[in-house]
Amino acid sequence: MTSGSGLAGVDNAVLAVREFNRFYTARLGLLRRQHLDGEFSLTEARLLYEIGAGERVTASALRAQLGLDAGYISRLLAALTKQGLVAQAVSERDGRERLLTLTAVGEGKVAELNARSSEEIRGMLEPLRVEERAALLGSLNKVRSLLNTDGARDKRTAVRVVRLEALTEDALELLVEYYEAVQVVVRDGPEEMAKMLADDAAGMWLAYLGERPVGCVVLRRLESVVRAGECKRLYVRPKARGLGIADALMDAEEAYARSKGLEWVYLDSHDGLKAAIALYRRRGYVDCERYNENPQATVFLRKRVG
Repeated sequence: MTSGSGLAGVDNAVLAVREFNRFYTARLGLLRRQHLDGEFSLTEARLLYEIGAGERVTASALRAQLGLDAGYISRLLAALTKQGLVAQAVSERDGRERLLTLTAVGEGKVAELNARSSEEIRGMLEPLRVEERAALLGSLNKVRSLLNTDGARDKRTAVRVVRLEALTEDALELLVEYYEAVQVVVRDGPEEMAKMLADDAAGMWLAYLGERPVGCVVLRRLESVVRAGECKRLYVRPKARGLGIADALMDAEEAYARSKGLEWVYLDSHDGLKAAIALYRRRGYVDCERYNENPQATVFLRKRVG
């Protein structure tokens, strides 16, 4: 039986969350008629973003992800397709589904939206001190973790992230899978990895579900930039995705970089890895100049961590 004081506590929490909702919807401009004062509603802009960031996106997947009514999302997608922003093709796996992709025009519109959004949020973050920004990002990740639904929160509690002292068979196995999945041309062998792990400012982290290794990430010193490190080899096995494991790995990596006095973490990627790039941008990574000679890289990002 629930006590009266317990009910009162929940009621107070409800009022606090509602008050915060009113604050941040106004602060982020979500009450405007058009998102970011552009030509799209917030829902239309979100659909375009998810189609651009995802892989093999379908209307049913968007409905499940965003909690939208089937008829509503169908009308929105039809309108976006008519405007020449979204292309639809019959899925080879399931003829009842249509795969959604952005057209060249749609990609341009999403790029404009991303630039406007980044500029607006940067304006909110720049007045904050470094430690205040770190506290804010930590709080955002905590809220996301606590409010996660669909059973993922219970599964996430079983995730364990470990920093390696030396290269292991689990680590090598995950690296080989990553190399093959992303078709990496320039690969680090066991000797290069062992040498890198000997550097106190570098490291490799593995994520475990129970005793099963399911993901990895690497941090290495970036010689070309003072007080900077580079995030490499972020990988989560397909069956373990959707549980926040990539975030957990990057949380551990960024915290370690901060503890070693690094101010920046850089990373590179390429245009085809849309889901990964979306993750990085959500975590606060912003565009920067090319900083290496990686022949496969087309996207260069960095994040201030210290």
